[in-house]
Amino acid sequence: MNARLRNLGPHIAGPGRPVYVVGEIGINHNGDLDKAVALIDAAADAGCDAVKFQKRTPEICTPRDQWDVERDTPWGRMRYIDYRHRVEFGEDEYRAIDDHCRERGIAWFASPWDVESVAFLEKFDVPAHKVASASLTDDELLIALRATGRTVILSTGMSTPRQIRHAVEVLGSDNILLCHATSTYPAKAEELNLRVINTLQEEYPNVPIGYSGHETGLQTTLAAVALGATFVERHITLDRAMWGSDQAASVEPGGLARLVRDIRTIETALGDGVKRVYESELGPMKKLRRVQAAPAPAELATA
Repeated sequence: MNARLRNLGPHIAGPGRPVYVVGEIGINHNGDLDKAVALIDAAADAGCDAVKFQKRTPEICTPRDQWDVERDTPWGRMRYIDYRHRVEFGEDEYRAIDDHCRERGIAWFASPWDVESVAFLEKFDVPAHKVASASLTDDELLIALRATGRTVILSTGMSTPRQIRHAVEVLGSDNILLCHATSTYPAKAEELNLRVINTLQEEYPNVPIGYSGHETGLQTTLAAVALGATFVERHITLDRAMWGSDQAASVEPGGLARLVRDIRTIETALGDGVKRVYESELGPMKKLRRVQAAPAPAELATA
């Protein structure tokens, strides 16, 4: 296989392949399986290739001094550690998610935030694992993910070039996909710095480069595709006014459908870079060109 292509279940991601589009559910389901199913349906209806969740072991991922701090939540005031459990799905919920995704013909995977969560996700035949930007410096987690042998998608928000290089060394470059990201929610347009996609392409010529967006609106994500992103991920929600820190930076179902539609149009329009005269241009050429110089047959498009 080409060194810049990666297996993502039945799909191949990389240059020359259709952009792999992921609806990031994260914890926008707020611990409600019915909401998760509705978000899966929205992603499948929009034409996404996959949905993504986040998986944490609350006692590991929550600092001990935060456990007993009380927070206001949609379910009333509760200890933070209890809230973390409230929004976390267990094996029964993920079995239901796995079954529903199979029924809808859409893949799912997750960002594990700790080694125990990697072992949990390995109970399922996920196409990949995702490293959240916040976890890029967690060598123990990266080593565990590399050991699975699955494709690892690494987001690079809040990270320096040196930190990214180190993470790539730990994971190995043979089975990873890098995603440019800016880790603010929502991210400002002036801080998206989409040309980093090209910088990463130059720095890691054998690694496919994608984009994980946290901005509002769709234009900048489409620009990332035009710049060569082979993988696109956006947070999705049923309603941006719902409770939760990621909702405001998420795309609602209607916007998601438009995003996928426009991504497919852009990747078709980008073409292969070979300049040719199309048969459809011959009529206008004959009508509009004052000095005729018919192209050689080999220069005409056959499509």
